[in-house]
Amino acid sequence: MKKLIDKLFNERDLSDDELKTLITDMPEPEYLFSKARERATEVYGKKVFIRGLIEISNICKNDCLYCGIRKSNGNVSRYRLTKEEIISSCENGYDLGFRTFVLQGGEDGFFTDETLVNIIKEIKEKCPGSAVTLSLGERSEKSYRRLKEAGADRYLLRHETANEDHYDKLHPAELSLKNRINGLKTLRKIGFQTGCGFMVGSPYQTVDNLVEDLRFIKNFEPQMVGIGPFLPHKDTPFKNEKPGSSDLTVYLLAIIRLMLPSVLLPATTALGTAEENGRERGILAGANVIMPNLSPESAREKYTLYNNKLHTGAENAYKLDLLKKRISEIGYEIVTERGDFIPYK
Repeated sequence: MKKLIDKLFNERDLSDDELKTLITDMPEPEYLFSKARERATEVYGKKVFIRGLIEISNICKNDCLYCGIRKSNGNVSRYRLTKEEIISSCENGYDLGFRTFVLQGGEDGFFTDETLVNIIKEIKEKCPGSAVTLSLGERSEKSYRRLKEAGADRYLLRHETANEDHYDKLHPAELSLKNRINGLKTLRKIGFQTGCGFMVGSPYQTVDNLVEDLRFIKNFEPQMVGIGPFLPHKDTPFKNEKPGSSDLTVYLLAIIRLMLPSVLLPATTALGTAEENGRERGILAGANVIMPNLSPESAREKYTLYNNKLHTGAENAYKLDLLKKRISEIGYEIVTERGDFIPYK
């Protein structure tokens, strides 16, 4: 099986059948991880980039079956950060050394283009040299353009699954995979550094679905990919489904690193929630981004996409020294820079 991993390392691709073999059997994990680390180090060195995550609203018009902040969940304590709270969170992060801020939230109609444009411009003014990443769901092309023109640099829009039938089983009828993929293509056309991604082990997911996800990512060539294990939420239709595998998630991180050597690849909070040392395992499998939480404490407690989400330990941006220590113990360094995508040569 090492030959298969070597082929992936050298050619940056495998056939669908070869990918299926790797995913099904997960052979030689330590060898795969070592090759992924080698490739990541070749491009980015031993750097781990930090992004300050600000969860601006848990109000969402959508009713995705897996999501704890889905519209129909009446048990959620809803909130929406004010412009002043968002800017203050960025300024606090800037003082700590953060140079990328990720504004994430449900699809909340309060955040119109005009509102977001004003927020983006003020972040850029008060935090010079920083990058702004948005993760605010599906919007129109006109909206994406306005946000880019205001100074936003990156946009995360997870595709969740590249299989239409599977997508339909996870989402309400008004959402479609076609619209999601069109959104990703539009973001890239406009000039955003664009990110996609999927859940590992979501309900109804097959190995063939995962191969389709990897094939989509390889063909689309995003600058960022975010994957994490599916974690059930107690107030969703999937509350009794079993969680996704952190072992498979880490294995897939390594495969993605070898397919896309330059990709900005987070070790996600979901991975850290699934397993105490999940972030460290992700970094050692080729990930090179961590997104500590800069949100006000009250927001962190309420932005619960899944059960038992971490929000008080090393994932808390205000405990950056603890995170730096944990990452340095595995031989990597948290760096305070924008951490832009570097094309692979």
